[in-house]
Amino acid sequence: MVLIKEENEDMKIEEAFKVKHEDTEEQTEMAFIKEESEDMRIEETLSIHTEEQTDPIALKEENQEVKEEHEDEKTCFHSRRKSFGTENTLSQKRAQKTTTRSQFTCQQCGKCYTEKGSLRVHMRVHTGEKPYMCKQCGKRFNRRATFKIHMRIHTGEKRFTCQQCGKSFSQKGHLINHTRTHTGENPFPCQQCGKSFSRKGNLQVHMRIHSGENPFTCPQCGIHFNQKASLNRHMRIHTGEKPYVCSQCGISFNQKSSLNAHIRIHTGEKPFACGQCGKSFRYKVTFNQHVRIH
Repeated sequence: MVLIKEENEDMKIEEAFKVKHEDTEEQTEMAFIKEESEDMRIEETLSIHTEEQTDPIALKEENQEVKEEHEDEKTCFHSRRKSFGTENTLSQKRAQKTTTRSQFTCQQCGKCYTEKGSLRVHMRVHTGEKPYMCKQCGKRFNRRATFKIHMRIHTGEKRFTCQQCGKSFSQKGHLINHTRTHTGENPFPCQQCGKSFSRKGNLQVHMRIHSGENPFTCPQCGIHFNQKASLNRHMRIHTGEKPYVCSQCGISFNQKSSLNAHIRIHTGEKPFACGQCGKSFRYKVTFNQHVRIH
């Protein structure tokens, strides 16, 4: 009877230790996930291979999806741990402590991670690996979360709606940027000329005016541009592409602004009014010519 009582006491102690150990491991894993999310945010900001031009809010949304992926991995880990049995509880605790102290370091840039999987994802920045490919347009991505955000372009999903004008967006960051058109907020000022911008990306492009940087070169004629969009518009001169078509008369244009100006012929709109004589004009260039008269 004494032996049975001692065995029961040992089982109670072991069970209590198991519960406490599981709670400790779960807290440690949650710390891993939080730290990993922070690393993802920093890495995405400093990444030299930017997938898409987004703002910090859009990156935050992406990191949330990355966090969900880690939650799935954590669930699988818990299942494996429970099936392993209670007899290895002490050895698991020692291994967990070792993992906490150890770090996985990138040999190219020195960045450290607490999980090997996080380092593996980070290495795609250096290798250029993009394992997630869009089957509709062929564009590739180095992260599943970025790929999922991209897919909204094809599905037409726009879950974020402006409360003032009703316009919808596929990313929350785009909605935040759009809202500034209503509020007039320009939180990104140029330190050289004082001009302010509603988006950080616009400020970065603007800074090329001061630096003289023109990183985008036409492969056919060698002209340099400070914006990729400007190069894309220029390339249509060589290709003859005219993707903007008037729905009323069928005339095509190689720039959207040219189509917008053309539409005024059909609508009769004349948005440029002279402040001195009140005369209105359909095109800004015509308005500028008129102003010189006064």
